[in-house]
Amino acid sequence: MAFEADAVVFQNLNCESGSKGLWAGGGPHAVSLSCTIALIVLCGKRLEHKEVLVGLLFLAFPFLPASNLFFRVGFVVAERVLYMPSMGYCILLVHGLSKLYTWLNRCGATLSVSKMLLLLLFSWKTVKQNEIWLSRESLFRSGVETLPHNAKVHYNYANFLKDRGGNQEAVYHYRTALKLYPRHASALNNLGTLTKDTAEAKMYYERALRLHPQHNRALFNLENLLKSHGQKEDAIALLKDSIKYGPEFTDAYSSLASLLAEQARFKEAEEVYQAGIKHCPDSSDLHNNYGVFLVDFGSPEKAAAHYQEAVRLSPGHHVAMVNLGRLYRSLGENSLAEECYKREQYSGITSVLRVTSVFLLVRPGEESVSVVAQVLAVMEQTEEAEHIVSLMVVEEAECLKCYRLLSTIYSKQEHHDKALSAIDHALQLKPKDPKVLSELFFTKGNQLREQNLLDKAYESYQAAVELNPDQAQAWMNMGGIQHMQGNYVSARTYYERALQLVPDNKLLKENLHKLHHLEKRLQEVRRKHHT
Repeated sequence: MAFEADAVVFQNLNCESGSKGLWAGGGPHAVSLSCTIALIVLCGKRLEHKEVLVGLLFLAFPFLPASNLFFRVGFVVAERVLYMPSMGYCILLVHGLSKLYTWLNRCGATLSVSKMLLLLLFSWKTVKQNEIWLSRESLFRSGVETLPHNAKVHYNYANFLKDRGGNQEAVYHYRTALKLYPRHASALNNLGTLTKDTAEAKMYYERALRLHPQHNRALFNLENLLKSHGQKEDAIALLKDSIKYGPEFTDAYSSLASLLAEQARFKEAEEVYQAGIKHCPDSSDLHNNYGVFLVDFGSPEKAAAHYQEAVRLSPGHHVAMVNLGRLYRSLGENSLAEECYKREQYSGITSVLRVTSVFLLVRPGEESVSVVAQVLAVMEQTEEAEHIVSLMVVEEAECLKCYRLLSTIYSKQEHHDKALSAIDHALQLKPKDPKVLSELFFTKGNQLREQNLLDKAYESYQAAVELNPDQAQAWMNMGGIQHMQGNYVSARTYYERALQLVPDNKLLKENLHKLHHLEKRLQEVRRKHHT
């Protein structure tokens, strides 16, 4: 089981640094501060006005590492870089005000007015800056407006837009970043995730890897692309490299284990999961995924432990909670299963985004849809369920369970024509299991009956019992149709056959009782007619 997506990118605002070691991140500022203090100590004794020296050194020297004058650095010359230089500015300002105060000590009114004007000026500037820092969007947009020729600010703004769903704008800013700095590997990788043309996306990933062969996200995304084209061995090799260069990248472990399991390389898949948990012990997703793997291969007790660990690490992990409940139910621990489902229900799922995360995290394939449907059915969120299952149908056109779930969802929405269409799609897949095929015909009969197409519904029920004679509900529904159409002898035959299979069914007994009264009344009418 894996958390997979065709375009998975994880980056923060400084995911790619242009320099390493001491000069990456905060290192240059620490060195600058040390040098500034040393110069103050060495030169300060010789000057009468030490404030000027201190102010100038703090103003100029700490800014040099971020100025790109001597070497290229990988972070934006943003306001955070101005913290130490602003100390020098404040020292010089106070020193200047002190001199001004001495000069204007006889003009108290003029000084008061000057102070008030200065206060108003800086208050206005503070208000304007606060508008920029009001949100991530305004901050990033300000960066683009202030530094339109800086590749990094375009890249950061593109990341924000992509996360918010503004893919077209994000593509524009990624391309602008690449025009300004063509060797930006992360921009190439992220641009590939937003490209619908698979050939073009592959080109972007490959360009990113030529520039940065150890870019584990680009390796992962290229793997997804190759896997979708059936190149599974190449995909496995790329995933191994992705793990090698990013040992804390949990998605790569899950995807690699899933691919190995598909090829019946179960021992290797288990080793990958164990390695992933060793390197990422706090990943609730990995514990959940490994739990599903263990269930599939006959270790339910171990699986339960990993599901529990996933829930402990992330109490809001709805998938792990649902999986644990299903496992308890399969083990006959119904009380524990009920407790899990209640916890899942009370936690609540209120957005398509969270439901989609459930869908992605469970496993690629039909089982994921089953879990999503169970959760959404509890929450009565049929529109969200329809959205997610429809996406799965697009991804897997031969997903039998998807069509069955769509039929159920449409039926709840009372869109019986759509429900019927979904079941017809499922029947076209021609499942080999006669019981599954019987269920499909039974469901089709139900949808036809809802549309009052009783003759066609009867034919579907008949096909269902021919495939599975133990389908009691189909026998009962055939009896109901015959009952409604006045064919009482056939109705009794079908009811009695159903009663043999479910002797305690109250509704069936009530129908037989009603049928008995109708037959008696019919006999009385016939007697009177003959007399």
